[in-house]
Amino acid sequence: MDGKALLIDLHKDGPRQGPGGDDETRLAVTLSGLRGAHGLRIADIGCGTGTATRVLARELDATITAVDCLPAFLERLDRIAAQEGLGDRIKTMAASMDALSFEERALDAIWSEGAIYNMGFAAGVAAWRRFLRPGGILAVSELTWLATDRPAELQEHWMREYPEVDTAAAKMAVLEQAGFAPLGYFVLPRTCWLENYYRPMQARFDSFLTRQGQSEAAAAIVAAERAEIALYERNTDYVSYGYYIARKTSD
Repeated sequence: MDGKALLIDLHKDGPRQGPGGDDETRLAVTLSGLRGAHGLRIADIGCGTGTATRVLARELDATITAVDCLPAFLERLDRIAAQEGLGDRIKTMAASMDALSFEERALDAIWSEGAIYNMGFAAGVAAWRRFLRPGGILAVSELTWLATDRPAELQEHWMREYPEVDTAAAKMAVLEQAGFAPLGYFVLPRTCWLENYYRPMQARFDSFLTRQGQSEAAAAIVAAERAEIALYERNTDYVSYGYYIARKTSD
């Protein structure tokens, strides 16, 4: 099994594939100003297994297109959405976030929690803008420095893994330059990393390794995840995901 397949196997049964929380999604909805609107068209890009998608479906009068490049994640979302009575409000689309087929100005909002890094923040907000109607909402969570002075081990790790990591001020500037007016920003708390993401993943390590026959490749993935968790636990004051909510300015 190759590395991508191993990662899918580790994460496909997880409630989240990155830091986040239902309360934080609801806060972003509040800051977006979308509550009370009817018949909204929303895309949740890089939705994973769709925890945030389902929150949006419960909070808003909307049809939500949940986009991910991994069908295994979308199959889980389809199954859970049907069980929760949300199947008529959520449709899934297997697609890469840099090759979307939405019509221009077709969407009232685009959501993307912890996924835009796959494309790059600047590239993502610029590319997705055309799919939003004038005044449409962009809501994304993005890895963000919380301090200008950071431990060397943290700086080196994230500059290697995601060189676009930056401060909130820099991310706001990117949004403005891309034609968005920032509406709100907040930092994901530690619970979004630990209780909602890392701890459930840690609980799956043993069964994952057993399924994979204790292979070297699987063990290497677990070791890397454990190292990242320990790095975060040592440096929670310096990095998190920032949640950015912005409105598309007129063309």
